[in-house]
Amino acid sequence: MAEVVQSPSNDSFHYRFRAPMHLLVVYEQGVRRDGETFVEGLPRSTLRDLSRKLIFVPAGHEYHEWQEPRTLTRAMYFYVDPAKLQSDSELDMAGLSFAPRLFFHDATLWDSALKLMRSVESLMSADRLYGEALGVVLMHELILFNRGRPRIEPQVRGGLAGWQQRIVTAYIEDHLAEQISLATLAGLVRLSPYYFCRAFKQSFGIPPHRYHTGRRIERAKAMLAKRESSVTEIGLTVGFSEASSFTTAFRKTTGLTPSGYHRSLG
Repeated sequence: MAEVVQSPSNDSFHYRFRAPMHLLVVYEQGVRRDGETFVEGLPRSTLRDLSRKLIFVPAGHEYHEWQEPRTLTRAMYFYVDPAKLQSDSELDMAGLSFAPRLFFHDATLWDSALKLMRSVESLMSADRLYGEALGVVLMHELILFNRGRPRIEPQVRGGLAGWQQRIVTAYIEDHLAEQISLATLAGLVRLSPYYFCRAFKQSFGIPPHRYHTGRRIERAKAMLAKRESSVTEIGLTVGFSEASSFTTAFRKTTGLTPSGYHRSLG
């Protein structure tokens, strides 16, 4: 079973879970001002930025969390019956016990979980078989991850390798407000600008410049939710030289002006 949950506001919330089912939590986005997460068997965590993080709670373990969100939280909760997992799996489950995991990232699990999230959100009967197949794949990957068996990172043919994606995206995050040339990004992963641009689009679905702009807008959305600076100051902070260009880019991405987005948060 799977469900996608998105908070409607930045109000504080608290929840608990303990059941005879495994739980995989996939945080697509979420930054909290304050909060704590606990999974039985692990130290408590007060991590603030939960985006692109995973949590695995084995059946019977306690899980509870409270948050004072800084941005809207969006996550998928995937519930797995251990008995069904064992009967459906073609892998050897003898003696396998699942370990709790808190705020980890695994590219293979993340990619499959995100595909499943999109399938759940579509609510189309035609996607049901596809969603079920993704669920089976996700569980097989979870078993392999739990065993620590080495796996090959998924790659799109002609796209960037996993290590190249990590280097480029990390560099963009660290230099978000700066102008980054195509040659600079290509040099980081030892490719020509021409091939890098093609490989980047193959991997992320959009050109490097649009990805960079999108990350700027996401950072601006987080700052608007906090609203300790003016719209002009936020635009300058994320790399826009003029308020008008910031507003244009923000509206193109979100459908709202920066001020309109702030009002929508209540």
